[in-house]
Amino acid sequence: LKVKQAREKRLAYQARKIAWQELQHVVAAGIGQFKADVGIVVKDLRYGWEFSYQKEKMFPSASLAKIPLMAACYVAADKGRIKLDQNIALRPADKLGGSGVLKSKPARTVFSLDRLINLMICESDNTATNILTSLLGIDYLNQAFRDFKLKNTGLSRRIADYKARSRGIENYTTAGDMAFLLERFYRKALVNKKVSDLCINTLKLTRLNDRIPKYLPAEITVAHKTGLERSVCHDAGIVFTNKGDFIIVVLTKHPAKQGSTPAKDFIAKIALSTYEFF
Repeated sequence: LKVKQAREKRLAYQARKIAWQELQHVVAAGIGQFKADVGIVVKDLRYGWEFSYQKEKMFPSASLAKIPLMAACYVAADKGRIKLDQNIALRPADKLGGSGVLKSKPARTVFSLDRLINLMICESDNTATNILTSLLGIDYLNQAFRDFKLKNTGLSRRIADYKARSRGIENYTTAGDMAFLLERFYRKALVNKKVSDLCINTLKLTRLNDRIPKYLPAEITVAHKTGLERSVCHDAGIVFTNKGDFIIVVLTKHPAKQGSTPAKDFIAKIALSTYEFF
């Protein structure tokens, strides 16, 4: 019986390996047809198999920077630098345009830090992000990113400071950095299990599902964060299935006149192809 089980296990592994090689060809073909610049990491978290394309190429991070910012907040709370249940009153100066609901809330409305972190991820709220950035400071955040062992991810400005962006001041990241950080969450290796679980559970709250989850079955759980600005469209996440979990990070940069719709569909199709492999 043991010999039979070992043989079946070996055959299943070989079949999975062949399917993984086929998946790589499918993804590579999709990259060839997509008329934009991309950085991709797809990783099988059970076997550690990875497909990547331009994983170290730097892209404007847009709201993907909110992933390490979230992690830095939870680490700061774990170290006692801040408290997740402490309250902060909204000030007019905190309000930023773009994504989120806080910009329309009255000044002096009070929110807990935990609520602000959740809003930053689930609604991609720029005002919440601004408050958290001010609380910890850009220097602290960049040091935290280095402590996380991120190679090419940093903040040169506040995430939604569009005036600074118009002057050419940009934040950058890579598909490799995002995949590395997501895997640290998954392996419970970002400081400890508590912090890592907080990060994954918060990413599961993301409400914008027009990229990685778009073509996946509704019951599939995805912990992810999108990024969207003029000429860039990203998504980075962990997909949980009953036949194995995988990381998928897709960063894209396209001509402004092209719009983001093709990029969103490209990301969704890569996610579907990977899901079908599993």
